[in-house]
Amino acid sequence: MDKFLIVGLGNPGAEYHETRHNAGWMVLDAYAQKKGVTFEDKRYGFVAETSLRGRKLFLLKPTTYMNLSGNAVRYWLNKENIENCRLLVISDELALPVGTMRLKGKGSNGGHNGLGHIQQLIGQDYARLRMGIGNEFRQGGQVDWVLGRFSDEERTLLNPCIENACYLIESFVMQGVERTMNQFNNKKAKPAPAPKETENNEAK
Repeated sequence: MDKFLIVGLGNPGAEYHETRHNAGWMVLDAYAQKKGVTFEDKRYGFVAETSLRGRKLFLLKPTTYMNLSGNAVRYWLNKENIENCRLLVISDELALPVGTMRLKGKGSNGGHNGLGHIQQLIGQDYARLRMGIGNEFRQGGQVDWVLGRFSDEERTLLNPCIENACYLIESFVMQGVERTMNQFNNKKAKPAPAPKETENNEAK
């Protein structure tokens, strides 16, 4: 059975619950709820297991704090013998407005501390989904912004984007990163149809 590791970046603790920096955790919470699975406290993170049409998915919310996210990612890749091409990391992104998301097959960390630590440990060659959190803060206010919670107005944009991200996860598993990028990037945040299984699974 093919295995995939889906990682949502964030910080553990009630004070960080559903803050902008925890957008990755929010996506995984929504996907776990959709699949009817619960997270267990395991080494380096909260982990849930599910499946999708013969593929096994490990959902990981690292508890290492953001700056050491790579420790959790590397450990679970090695533990389950999962290749980097079957890794998807979900993070927050200041450069994108709330309600938008962008998938890339590889690249730089873009100044994100969590992605930066992952890059140090496993390189740049893995898929990452950036969830927009906007950047409407005054000079010097970045930390308070990313550690703040979404406003009610922002949540009306964010919630359908999270729902779309759940569809994107399944497309990534079934169709691979290139087809999923073509389907989801630069699209408005509205629920997309569930991906159909194809014989040519690019994620293999």
